Amino acid sequence: MSTLQENTLAAKQMATRPALRRRLTPAVIVYLALVALLVVGSVLVGLRGEVLLDQAGILNILTRATALGLVAVGQTMVILTGSLDLSVAYLVGLTSLIAAETMAGRDGMVVPGVLLALAVAAGVGLVNGLVITVLKANAFIATLGVALILRGYLEDNYTGPAGDVPRAFQHLGYDRIGPVPVAALLMLAVVALAWWYLSRTRPGYHMYAVGGDIEVARLSGVPTRRTIVSAHVLCSVAAGLTGIYLASRLGSGAPYVGTDAGYDLESIAAVVLGGTLLAGGRGGVIGTIGGVLILATLDTIFDDLEVDPFFKDVVRGVVLVTAVALYARRMMANRARGRLT
Repeated sequence: MSTLQENTLAAKQMATRPALRRRLTPAVIVYLALVALLVVGSVLVGLRGEVLLDQAGILNILTRATALGLVAVGQTMVILTGSLDLSVAYLVGLTSLIAAETMAGRDGMVVPGVLLALAVAAGVGLVNGLVITVLKANAFIATLGVALILRGYLEDNYTGPAGDVPRAFQHLGYDRIGPVPVAALLMLAVVALAWWYLSRTRPGYHMYAVGGDIEVARLSGVPTRRTIVSAHVLCSVAAGLTGIYLASRLGSGAPYVGTDAGYDLESIAAVVLGGTLLAGGRGGVIGTIGGVLILATLDTIFDDLEVDPFFKDVVRGVVLVTAVALYARRMMANRARGRLT
């Protein structure tokens, strides 16, 4: 090969690498990791003489992903603005109780029960947002404080499940089309709506701007307070939808259904796995759902393999730390290339 040909080949390789890196966005990476996890998991479960991705396995993964996915979509919005919400787990339990107690086993009270649960959820989100923006409280402390208030209310008023969901409403939690639960399709519809809101509307652009640099956003005319408050309201409404969905599956409300599943930290983990920066300004719900599916698949694999619960948490922690480290290295490399060019 001549020197001219070698130089031409090298130039082509240099031009191809940046294009390849641009295609490997965090969202693409998380779905590639999901595919790899499904392959490895199928092999490990197959060694035990079982099948991971049979109809029961797919149903299990999607059922686990539905509740967490709804919470994580809302969590994505607040994290994009540079905030977070630790009250979602208790809010899930509270809204499940409100819906179930309002319905009280009557078909005619389904709509009022759903609307009341969502209204209370929106109210909690409004309080979170106002405490953060008006009182200038740190988001971690503010939402933790609201979470403690909700916990106190639940502990003082409930000792176990309460309310009664009509049988007709339980179809939401159990009906499916083939191996796909109807609720999972509704969750995907919420994801699509959130994607449209974030990527195609002015308020969605404002969330990215506030998360990128709140002072620059303010000087550019972005209503920063309203943006943060609206993100928290939407996050709480998503948690309320989760509570309603879980009430339909359980047949009643349960005060600790959200905290037992750890939806507060699990939702943050799914958002981070999906490539959204905890500092805000970059990411999206498409990657978040990939993170949700990874966590749901890990749980299903662990259950099939009868893995010790402690080891489950260890592996999930390693996965999360590894993902954050890889994203951080990728960002540093991109910044270094930007300075060189």
